[in-house]
Amino acid sequence: MALHNGPRKKTRYKFKKDLRKRGLPPVTSVIQNFDVGQKVHIVIEPSVQKGMPHRRFHGRTGTVVGQRGRAWVLEIRDGNSTKVVIARPQHLKAQTV
Repeated sequence: MALHNGPRKKTRYKFKKDLRKRGLPPVTSVIQNFDVGQKVHIVIEPSVQKGMPHRRFHGRTGTVVGQRGRAWVLEIRDGNSTKVVIARPQHLKAQTV
């Protein structure tokens, strides 16, 4: 058997969308702006493959550090270490207080 180690492996249920939410997200999710130091939730949009962070960061909250092209650079605490995640705005939601 071949090794199946693609970027979306083990995500059959994690990246599944509801029946009526299928298709592409609205344009407003693409043109979101975040401020440096703002907290954002990583909620992966499965219909957009570009700029998708790793599946282990789905549901995590990070701090915006900067911007890199169309994508945003986030810092996430993972145990005792800090990870840097680069994700496009379709996969991010601003944290509301």
